[in-house]
Amino acid sequence: MDPEALVFLKNLAPLQIEQEYKVTYLHSYAQDSPWFAALTNRRLLATQEPESGYTYATPRGHDIYSGKETQWIDITNKPASIHAFTVCHFGSEEFLPETPFVLALIEFEGVNTLLLTRLMGVDPNQASLDWIGMRVRPRFLRNSKLKPTDVYFVPAETS
Repeated sequence: MDPEALVFLKNLAPLQIEQEYKVTYLHSYAQDSPWFAALTNRRLLATQEPESGYTYATPRGHDIYSGKETQWIDITNKPASIHAFTVCHFGSEEFLPETPFVLALIEFEGVNTLLLTRLMGVDPNQASLDWIGMRVRPRFLRNSKLKPTDVYFVPAETS
């Protein structure tokens, strides 16, 4: 090959091609499996430290201090309210078509931590600080996808 052609090729911008790439990923929920299984049965579980009674709104397999296994408790019907919220105008690929949407931190009576989840049944374009403290209740997808988004919350006065 002509040496001038080699110099020309060396100075080309990198070639790029588009190629579909698919991977099947096997994911295990491990010790959190009961939480996801409960969602499929329209139940919301929390975990509780056996000695102190400290309760987590999200799955936690073991007490952070003693390492003892936590216990599952049902919080589906516990009074719940909005602690804080944000309106998302951008989202991951999965949620982008649903923007804007509302994410809320839910506070449960007798539970020490908060649950981050979607808030439905409100207009994200009419967000109001009046939503703070609003009573909410859980709703569940009809057909579980075994994802955290299988549960979402709506204002308690909504049917």
